[in-house]
Amino acid sequence: MAVKGKERYARQMILKDFGPAGQQKLYNAKVLVIGAGGLGCPILQYLAAAGVGTLGIVDHDVVELSNLHRQILYSVADVGRLKADCAAEKLSLFNPDINIIAYPLELSNQNAALIMSKFDIIIDGSDNFPTRYMVNDACALLHLPLIYGALSESEGQVAIFNVSDADGRKVNYRDIFPNPPQPGEVLNCAEAGVLGVLPGIIGTMQAAEAIKLISGTGEPLINQMLIYNLYNNSTYKVNLSPDEASQRNLPSDLDAFLQTDYNWFCGIRATTSQIEELSPGEFREMLFDEDYEIIDVREDGELPEATFDHIRIPLSEIRKQVPAIDKDKVILFCHSGVRSILAGEILQEVYPGKEFYSLKGGILRLN
Repeated sequence: MAVKGKERYARQMILKDFGPAGQQKLYNAKVLVIGAGGLGCPILQYLAAAGVGTLGIVDHDVVELSNLHRQILYSVADVGRLKADCAAEKLSLFNPDINIIAYPLELSNQNAALIMSKFDIIIDGSDNFPTRYMVNDACALLHLPLIYGALSESEGQVAIFNVSDADGRKVNYRDIFPNPPQPGEVLNCAEAGVLGVLPGIIGTMQAAEAIKLISGTGEPLINQMLIYNLYNNSTYKVNLSPDEASQRNLPSDLDAFLQTDYNWFCGIRATTSQIEELSPGEFREMLFDEDYEIIDVREDGELPEATFDHIRIPLSEIRKQVPAIDKDKVILFCHSGVRSILAGEILQEVYPGKEFYSLKGGILRLN
């Protein structure tokens, strides 16, 4: 099938090492982007602009006002809309000559293999560890290249997994990170914060790696990880090698993949916690009850600041040494309601006679 709209791609087609052949490869490619958020927006925008023939978008979330400083594909008018549908609509208007498929659903190991098998390359723009491990394992089983990107405060990472280098070696995410961090140990952008330009930079790098890999130009980051620091503008590369022990931890086949509980693997419990969650309304009612101790378990400096009386004991400190708590009733809160439950479970083991509560959804639900 011939490339449509050659005038649109003229500036890249005149590149000596790219040319019409490279453009045709892009047009024939099918790329799935997992996550249409901070990383996903620039990935999708630049791949659509470059003329990738089929783009898939997986995201079950909706646009929020707090997204807009970094997810610049969206506008205020899009708040409340499903990101996958909204992104597909905007990209189709931007480039009507490509095929865009929206999957406004939560990716799980029950649907991941079916969706991913329809594409040639997978780009991970997710922001949580269960999804990263699940996507990695599915790519390994389906023999699909995976372009990885991740953020942590002022730093970003980019790598290409599951593609053989000149020596026939393949590296996957488990080779580098065989074990996930404990819940709450590594904060996401919503918890730790991020300057909006950083996901733009890292997402653009992921898009560039996809274009290089598809067109056969340049030197893609196969079995390499590039680390970029926004604050000092430094970059460096790390060579990656397969790890036999990590390879054994991959699901052996699709049946094993379907039976894997990635939330459990990453230490995220289902609804089995004994810590009672309070709605924002219930929380507000208890704010002025002197029988309750209110504890913020976020790390120092996390925003927004709480405007009510409380004490701050970060989860990282609770894990090292359980603090003395005088009152018999304790309400814990954090940014989104995850770390407060974890803190409650730790404290409950030490103080089995006390009552512990967690603010459901965290302080964000109060605003």
